[in-house]
Amino acid sequence: MINSKKTRFSKVIAGIGISLSIAISAGSFALPQEAQAATSSSTASKVIATGKKYVGVPYKFGASSGITSAFDCSSFTQYVYKKNGISLPRSSKQQAKSGYYVSRSNLKAGDLIFSDTNRDGIINHVSIYIGNGKLLHTYRVGVGVTISTFAGSTWDKTYVTARRVI
Repeated sequence: MINSKKTRFSKVIAGIGISLSIAISAGSFALPQEAQAATSSSTASKVIATGKKYVGVPYKFGASSGITSAFDCSSFTQYVYKKNGISLPRSSKQQAKSGYYVSRSNLKAGDLIFSDTNRDGIINHVSIYIGNGKLLHTYRVGVGVTISTFAGSTWDKTYVTARRVI
């Protein structure tokens, strides 16, 4: 009987120890996620700040990668993200496969928004969601890099998907 109580007591103590170990381990996994969220927010702010430096720079379809005298939509996003340590492919169609899908209702600052403005089933425009319903992007000669309202815009009406690359 005493041996049975000792065995049961040992099992209870071992179970408590294992439970505590699991609880402590789970708690340590939560901390990096919080740190990652803070880093993501910080990176998004840096991407947006970098992009805003180029407001007013002219639009040029097919602008070369890496130049800042003129951008098209995807050379702009590629350049701005690269300046912040994030590599993106050159075209908007290719960029739409980067990172991971995010729904329109879960957009966060720094997400990429893709549109099919020709309405031909092919993504042909990318913009940076900067929060508060605004986009940072470039389009059309005479407009260039600018901030636009998303809701009700051409980019909203021809929205295809959004991707999180930060």
